[in-house]
Amino acid sequence: MPALRYRSRTYKRTFRRTPGGKTVLHYKKKKPKKHHCAECGKLLHGVPRGRPYQIRKLSKSKKRPNRPFGGYLCPECTRRFYKEQARNLGQSPE
Repeated sequence: MPALRYRSRTYKRTFRRTPGGKTVLHYKKKKPKKHHCAECGKLLHGVPRGRPYQIRKLSKSKKRPNRPFGGYLCPECTRRFYKEQARNLGQSPE
């Protein structure tokens, strides 16, 4: 019987063959969901999926796109944000 914490489906179960020929069950935490845009909810590309201990091992350039709002907003929403900012700069406050 597996330990109590492994009985839920929180853990992914994988079968591994040992050198002795036995098949054993290994329990592994599941991968997190893919990252989504904070504005429109679209999937973000260039942001890796992984548990925090896996992401920590990556270099900074591999963790997220190297641009403003990279890993937070999709490119379309980022463009829209900058256009709105530029349009608002030209207006005088009344």
